[in-house]
Amino acid sequence: MMLTQKESGLLKDMKGQEELCIAKYQRYAEMAKANELKTLFSSMAGVEESHLQTVTAMMNGTVAKAPAQIGNSNDRVSPAAYGSEEDRKADALLCRDMLSTEKHVSSLYDTSIFEFQDPAARRLLNHIQAEEQQHGEQLYAYMKANGMYS
Repeated sequence: MMLTQKESGLLKDMKGQEELCIAKYQRYAEMAKANELKTLFSSMAGVEESHLQTVTAMMNGTVAKAPAQIGNSNDRVSPAAYGSEEDRKADALLCRDMLSTEKHVSSLYDTSIFEFQDPAARRLLNHIQAEEQQHGEQLYAYMKANGMYS
């Protein structure tokens, strides 16, 4: 795939955002107080790493076929066991930050979908955006189950 200057710029932005997401999810997995949140953040970091690989491949002209669908893992979120209210509040701050980050990243993908000429690239970017939105849903579900979202 031959990229336009605009597409190249958008991919560069997406790459930077994916790198930021990976770094934040990995760091926040270490900082999280609840084991459930550590696991959630680590899992999301792995998905973001696959997004980074996809974006990097696109920067090199390769567009993979978009998967048919994404999984739904928001159905059964149970409250975490917090030792103190202070720990719950610390985790709530991490969740709010990542929810805000996911909203921003999803918006970047939304814009990019409309700017790419290649239909396969648009489908692939749409799939990644759906996974970013899924991350937001997972964060919301965790926050709601733990009294962190009003």
